[in-house]
Amino acid sequence: MFERDWDVLVLLDTCRPDVAEEVSGGYPFVPSDVPSITSVGSTSWEWLNRTFSEAPNDVVERTAYVCANNFSQQFGDEFEPDPASFGLLDEVWRYGWDDDLGVVPPETVTDRAVDVRRNGEFDRLIVHYMQPHIPYRSLDVGDRADADERGAAQRSVWDLLQMGDLSRADAWDAYRDNLRWVLDDGVAPLLENIDADRVVLSSDHGEAFGEWNLYGHYRHVPAAALREVPWIVTSATDSGQLEPEVEPEEIHLTDDTINERLTALGYQ
Repeated sequence: MFERDWDVLVLLDTCRPDVAEEVSGGYPFVPSDVPSITSVGSTSWEWLNRTFSEAPNDVVERTAYVCANNFSQQFGDEFEPDPASFGLLDEVWRYGWDDDLGVVPPETVTDRAVDVRRNGEFDRLIVHYMQPHIPYRSLDVGDRADADERGAAQRSVWDLLQMGDLSRADAWDAYRDNLRWVLDDGVAPLLENIDADRVVLSSDHGEAFGEWNLYGHYRHVPAAALREVPWIVTSATDSGQLEPEVEPEEIHLTDDTINERLTALGYQ
């Protein structure tokens, strides 16, 4: 990613080029024929590891990363760099999590990204939204894998798909709706409230809906459904309309809380 030309990189977690094309008619910044690139990973963990571990230190030092993905906790632990190496590492998932939604809502990420872009002095900004990743706001099918009274985890959307209890069409509709959610409440207001000559909309990886008998996403899988991601180039002009209100907080999260949030995202 750092070898490519961009001022602001917007990551829409799990977004595939084909689903972006399906919603293109509603968004002037999404073309009907979406360009794509091959991601360096098929999961967020893999993308983060390969992207930042290989980035030059002086580049990372001039980069701000506003992140809703919990796997940023692995910086300095499972992979480089150390969190202090960034110009700014704003882990929105630590303080902006919505327990009712089971995820960080896109407007919270945008609020922080606008504040960082306006007031920070960084060469580059990465804005990492969790949508269209599960949980799907239009489905109540156990995305969050909450335990019932017997202690058994509810089946995830991927379990339901494989067992035939949820159709691919219904799952895809929910996935596409999550993309509209982040475009409406996240990306559109972001592009109207920052200044940037070159904004790229992309993703860390894709999502499988039965291709090669794959459901969801997994590490080290070279399937196109998981590795091909959008590369949409646009620009942004700050209207000044959005007044950021979200303040970052120093919150200590227990391992149990972090694991609960990973479960909500289908990782446990």
